[in-house]
Amino acid sequence: MAQAVAHRAEETEKTALITGSEAIAVACKLADVDVITAYPIRPYDTVMQYVAKLVANGEFDCEYIVAESEHSQFEIVKHASAVGARVFSGSSGVGWMYAFEALTVTPALRIPMVVMVGNRALDDPGAFGVEHNDALAVRDLGWQLVWVDSAQEALDTALIAYRVAEDRRVFLPCAISCDGAFLTHSQGLVKIPSQDKVDAFLPPYQRGDLLLHPDNPITIAPQANEDWLMEIRRQTAAGMERSTAVIREAYAEFEQIFGRKYGNPFFEEYATEDADVVLVGMGTLSTPVKVAIRQMRREGKKVGFVRVRWFRPFAAEELARTLGRFSAVGVIDRDFSLGSPHLGGVLATEVRAAMYLATSQPPVLGFICGLGGREVTVPDVRKMSDIIREAAEGHPQPPTQWIGLRE
Repeated sequence: MAQAVAHRAEETEKTALITGSEAIAVACKLADVDVITAYPIRPYDTVMQYVAKLVANGEFDCEYIVAESEHSQFEIVKHASAVGARVFSGSSGVGWMYAFEALTVTPALRIPMVVMVGNRALDDPGAFGVEHNDALAVRDLGWQLVWVDSAQEALDTALIAYRVAEDRRVFLPCAISCDGAFLTHSQGLVKIPSQDKVDAFLPPYQRGDLLLHPDNPITIAPQANEDWLMEIRRQTAAGMERSTAVIREAYAEFEQIFGRKYGNPFFEEYATEDADVVLVGMGTLSTPVKVAIRQMRREGKKVGFVRVRWFRPFAAEELARTLGRFSAVGVIDRDFSLGSPHLGGVLATEVRAAMYLATSQPPVLGFICGLGGREVTVPDVRKMSDIIREAAEGHPQPPTQWIGLRE
């Protein structure tokens, strides 16, 4: 069936020069999203602008609602999803924080909304350059979190996110993180699949007996307190635990239908086959890291890179086995966790926790780099690589270092 659809739809696949934000909007159209809400904040606003253009041109039929605040827009889609509508929304930085009450309750209500976070530094001081702290703020609440590094991956991952979130075994929201400016505003050539292929991959959204409807009298968002709260938390946790297998299934079928292969869904390995040391990071910093690695490879330096895609669920055991192959590991955080262990970033802390039970435990160093949209440069990457190589050779290094600071 999938092969027949792929063959029939081959002629209708197009290539377009679009930004990461526009790719997300195109994915919403292909997914036939029913309700989209919007409230402007940079850099996420480029998504809502492109959706509005598609609607105005008659290319996209959806309920497009401009709310009066970020809080309201997430409340609207939350309730729309409960009555059976496929939904989309998003925000950035402090806008994401303003919606936090709505974001907090969404997972436990088993609302499989898909959103986009245009990663932006949290004020103050005012900035709209990329940091990851905004999306990471919901990491402990039941949200699935995934980072992408290209417009093509943004479109593909949005389709996969709907497939995973709306699977009855999961029924949890998913936030797709796109680095502000570096991805939200940067154009790339994107293969836009045919509607036939998307329809073959993404079934209609069905809530079944969880549908909020007068003919199905159920309660959503009850006041449970100590009577049932622990049981509800455990049910939500079970959904997150099951999502790992569902994600693998979705990527396998995506490859079968669309012909694009992402390999391991949870993290990408680059030049790791014979690497002595590796850097780990998320999002678009992969570009300067890969450029620097190619340079260092020509010099005979065996450095690799592991790009984490899915942060929640976190593939701890699998990542630990991979990183245990190397002599030292350096984790690049485009975020900062004040007062955290080793005064480092969120990703470094998660990686160290994942390595705790591993058989092989190389030194894991943390780097804070690229905050507020500052470039992560090739010299920065080379410097971090030199530091972890020193650690691999037995020379003690500080557990966390800030890279690219002014002297």
